[in-house]
Amino acid sequence: MMAPFRELIERIRGEVPDVDGVVQRALRAWPKAENPSPEQEFYLDSVALNLHGFYAGVERLFELIARRMDQNLPSGEAWHRDLLRQMAQDLPDIRPAAISQESAIILDKFRRFRHLVQNIYVMNLQSDKMAELIKALPALWAKLRDELLAFADFLEDI
Repeated sequence: MMAPFRELIERIRGEVPDVDGVVQRALRAWPKAENPSPEQEFYLDSVALNLHGFYAGVERLFELIARRMDQNLPSGEAWHRDLLRQMAQDLPDIRPAAISQESAIILDKFRRFRHLVQNIYVMNLQSDKMAELIKALPALWAKLRDELLAFADFLEDI
């Protein structure tokens, strides 16, 4: 196995537990974020930060795949969206899709939310948007985790 792929395999397998931790933190904070209380805003902040961290962690892996395997990291204003689309594409003679089209469609909602978190004050975030993401998160992460680990297995086999 070539050294760049070995490092990529280790990064994927090493980041998956970290992303899993971020997912679990968001899911644990959500019940308290839903309930009106004096601390509710802090739990909403926690959920927003962890949803942001979830997408950022996944995107870091996508960037590594794009750089190391595809030799093509998108650029320009829409590079985040383009990178996500790139990961759901089969690249003949280079690699299979790293994730499914289904995962990419759902992940795009997380990408847009991450953009909101980065560009507006957290206190202006709407909890109904977070509710939709939290509801989708467990199934998405289970599928995405399996896809990423299967991609690492593919790399190990070449």
